[in-house]
Amino acid sequence: MPIFKRRKKNKSQILKPLDIQTRSVNNFSINHDFNQSAINESTINLYKTMRSSIPIIDAAFGKIERLIGGFTFFCDDPKAQRFLNDFSYNVKVGASRNGLEHFICTYLDSLLMFGNAIGEIIFDDGLNIAALYNADISDIVLVKGKNPLDLKICRKNGFDPPIEPKFPERILFTALNPMPGKIGGQSVLNSLPFVTNILNKIYNAIGENFDRIGNVRFAVTYKPGQNEVDQAYARQRAELIAKEWAQGMAATKRGDIRDFVTIGDVDIKVIGADNQIIDYEIPARQMVEQIISKLSIPPFMLGLSWSTTERMSEQQAQILSSELAYYRRLLNPIILKIATIALRTSGYSDKPKIKWDILNFNDQIQAAQTRLYNAQAEKIELENGKDPEPVLVDLSEQVVAQ
Repeated sequence: MPIFKRRKKNKSQILKPLDIQTRSVNNFSINHDFNQSAINESTINLYKTMRSSIPIIDAAFGKIERLIGGFTFFCDDPKAQRFLNDFSYNVKVGASRNGLEHFICTYLDSLLMFGNAIGEIIFDDGLNIAALYNADISDIVLVKGKNPLDLKICRKNGFDPPIEPKFPERILFTALNPMPGKIGGQSVLNSLPFVTNILNKIYNAIGENFDRIGNVRFAVTYKPGQNEVDQAYARQRAELIAKEWAQGMAATKRGDIRDFVTIGDVDIKVIGADNQIIDYEIPARQMVEQIISKLSIPPFMLGLSWSTTERMSEQQAQILSSELAYYRRLLNPIILKIATIALRTSGYSDKPKIKWDILNFNDQIQAAQTRLYNAQAEKIELENGKDPEPVLVDLSEQVVAQ
């Protein structure tokens, strides 16, 4: 008889395989508590409309997601490292993709778009990671815990109170620049609705003006003479002129050439030909500049041929590198959490490390020059009897450990 009895598992606490905790039944929800926070449906639709109506916003998001670069894992145990690299390349993401980098790109897109990103680690029957799921931000409610440092990720449940997940440790969440005392983050597009509204008005006005210019409208005026015949048949002649003019315009649309012949004093003018089209280039560029300054993408990377210098382009590239490094720091805890769980569930005790790809070759060249200068400085300090001080060389190649 065994000394220790096996503890029976509570069936209510066992999560079904591939049961996703962050998918809502429907999108209708009412906050029953002031400690709950859900992104408004109107705000989500506004951000989606802004991105679809302004191509430069969608292009900037795509650039950031591609320029963020790839990453590799390092472990002390070679077997653990091979397992982790294989997991990173082959883990199922959603219904149609594989690879941890695809999950991170979608995760980053949600983070930039809505200010919050939520994912979930899905397990199979053997309690191994089966897939990674990018949750729809509109299905989630953020609930404050008993203290300001506690946060619960709950699922919407119609008009009923939100449902708390049975295994909150499997939920992944990141907030972008949350305000003090707030549990949700802020979208990169947070301050741009007014600007994009003006830009859309400018584009709509341009379309209407060119529609007016391309589809010319005419004003045909018949002036009857002073004799009695012209005065008596003025109405009949006007109707005949209108009929002939309509037939001539219809023939033109079909590609036929038809002359318009009439008698009497007839005046034909183009409607709106004397109006001057407003110069839209300067105000449209000012609005685009506001958008680009918020997204921190150099204009030349978005296909804008604005006047710039080589030095200015280099400075803009450095600013972009700092922005990408900031996003990498936000993603590191999520990547490390996924990698650590994958190792633990497979029997490995190593602590994973991340190494990101170098952002650009200028960083590599500058790093080599910095190492050379540090070596020369260390040699001089040793010759003079001083202890050399270590200097951080390259932040882009820094390995992040747990």
